[in-house]
This record gives sequence, C-alpha cells and structure tokens, in this order.
Amino acid sequence: MTSLIDVIFLLLLFFMLTSTFSKFSEIELMNAASGSGSEDSLMLFVSLGEDSLMLNAQNVDMNLIAGLVEALAKDGSRHLVLINLNDETSSQRLVDLLTSLRSVKGLQTMILS
Repeated sequence: MTSLIDVIFLLLLFFMLTSTFSKFSEIELMNAASGSGSEDSLMLFVSLGEDSLMLNAQNVDMNLIAGLVEALAKDGSRHLVLINLNDETSSQRLVDLLTSLRSVKGLQTMILS
C-alpha cells in the first residue's frame, strides 16, 4: 500500500514535469474582410511559399524584406501588407515573416484566406 506522502510527491512531480515555464509571444493576426479602401495608403502584396517569398511579384530574401518594405513605406503614413499563403507554407514560416515585419513602423498586415 502506498502512503499518502508518496502519492502527493508523485502528483507534485507529475505537475512539475508537465508544466511549461516558457513565455509565449503574441502575434496579432487580422483576416481579410471587405470594406472601403483608403486612397492615401500604400498596399504591398506578399506571396509566401515554403521555399519562396515574393514582394509585389519580385523574389526577395526573408532577411531583407523588412528593409524593403520600410523603404517603400518611407513617408510615415499607415501602410497595408497583404499576405497570401501557398498551400504548402508552414506556420513557422509565417511567424518568421510576421516577426521580421514587426519592426516596420506604421505597418498593418492582413492575411488573405
């Protein structure tokens, strides 16, 4: 027969081993919806595949996309980046793209479905 302290110790050990202590980051996602467009904002189109990344129909590198978007959106007003995902695109690749675009000020991202 197992004593009560052994059962408590096993439960404590179980909860300590199954819990995670890592801090999770949030990435804000917005789905595409119909609405009125703004004439003064710049729209950029990003096509994201598993092995490809295109900005306005030109191949770009993942490490350079934030600089290119910032150069295109240099006037300081709000700009919209439309992201189209291919069927084989992994969620980690999307997170990498959104993380690199997070540094650009005044940028709003929208994921097309």
